[in-house]
Amino acid sequence: MAKLSAINKNNKRIKLSDKYYKRRETLKKTIMNKKLSFEERFKAQQKLSNLPRNSAKIRVRNRCQITGRPHGVYRKLKISRIALRQLGLEGKIPGMVKSSW
Repeated sequence: MAKLSAINKNNKRIKLSDKYYKRRETLKKTIMNKKLSFEERFKAQQKLSNLPRNSAKIRVRNRCQITGRPHGVYRKLKISRIALRQLGLEGKIPGMVKSSW
């Protein structure tokens, strides 16, 4: 089980990234638009840098929804390989059987 503070910090980052998503995208488009003047693009760059760092999508860590584990997480399922195996062994995932060779 991951530290509760790490899980809470990641949840805070997810909320911030959702909150500032539109604002960041419009500022990025303004910065990349070469047709605008240098001053306008520079002002947009300053506004982007004034936003909270944790509002960037890249700072969100993929964590298991069950255990909070940061490594070995399946993106589609949002659970770790260990939690997936445990749920499979308990019979809570339909169609999943233990394989051995």
